[in-house]
This record gives sequence, C-alpha cells and structure tokens, in this order.
Amino acid sequence: MATANAPRAVETAERRRRLVDAAVELAQQGGYDAVQMRDVANRADVALATLYRQYPSKDQLLLAALADQTGTLRDILGKRPARGATPLDRVNGVLERATRALTREPRLAGAMVTALGSPEPDAAAIKQEILQLLRGILGDAGGFQEVSDADAALRTLGYVWFAALGAWSSGMIDDEQMLTDLSEAARLLLAGTR
Repeated sequence: MATANAPRAVETAERRRRLVDAAVELAQQGGYDAVQMRDVANRADVALATLYRQYPSKDQLLLAALADQTGTLRDILGKRPARGATPLDRVNGVLERATRALTREPRLAGAMVTALGSPEPDAAAIKQEILQLLRGILGDAGGFQEVSDADAALRTLGYVWFAALGAWSSGMIDDEQMLTDLSEAARLLLAGTR
C-alpha cells in the first residue's frame, strides 16, 4: 500500500516545488506585490484551487520559499562549515554567508521578509520551522554550548536577524550595517566564550 502512495507523494512534492519556484521567480522580478496567486498557478501549470490547497496564502507560499532557502544554507554549511578561530568568528561567518545570499536578490528577500511579518495564525508553524532551522545553523557554528542559556541566546539572535532583515528590506539600513548589527548582537550573546 505504501508503494501505491509513493507516486502520488512524488507528484505532490514536484507540484509544491513548481509552485515555490514560480513564486520565487515572480518575487525576483517584482517583489512581494508581483506574487499573485493566479500568476503563480499559471506559471507552475497548476490549477488555482490546487495552489490554495497547498498554500492557502501568498505569505505561506513565500515562507515556504524562505524555509527552502534556509534548508539549502544548512545543507551547504553541513558540507562546508563556517571557519574561524573562535565561536564568534564562525557564527559571524554563517551570518555573513546567509546575509549575502539573501541580499543578492533584494526583491525576493524583501518579499520573504514581508511574509515573515504576516499576522496569519496559519503562518506561525512555518515561521517556527524557519527559526528552528536558523537556530540549528547558528548552533552548529559552535560556541553557544558555552553560553549559560544557549537556547535563549540562539532564539534571541534569530529574532535580531529577522529584525535586521526587516530594517534592511525597508531601506532603513544597508547590507553592511545589517552585517555590523548582526555581528554586534552575536558578540554580545557570545561574550565570555573562547
């Protein structure tokens, strides 16, 4: 019976991949406002009702794209870990790589950051998934095990990262200021580690 469901699961995964890819392409071209559900469905060659069954809102679709990108970063860092003599160096290396990846596509990053601000209760689960991925990535860089409350420190740095992305996407700060602010937050949270 499990084998009978396997083709359907593969088909569903492929459909979801096409939907996320279509949303990413539209966001790259025109930002958050360019991601219209009908256009996503057309580009992905999927019925609009099917899109809404998979992703009930544009925000959930864009958050799925952000979760995918965060997962890709985790995989890349798993193969090529951040380097540095100290935990802070390694954490800053991770923050820099992730920030540079996001800022290379400012319209897409802005769209995903806008979706992060969604008040939709149904979007909370995928936001938590993204935060967990981020905490894992930062935790793997090392140093947080020496912090008295590592979980709180990782969670706080994740929140600072989200806030910095929001400030960047709204034009309040530039790429370099975002990296400086993230580095300073990491330094404060990792104070006393070697």
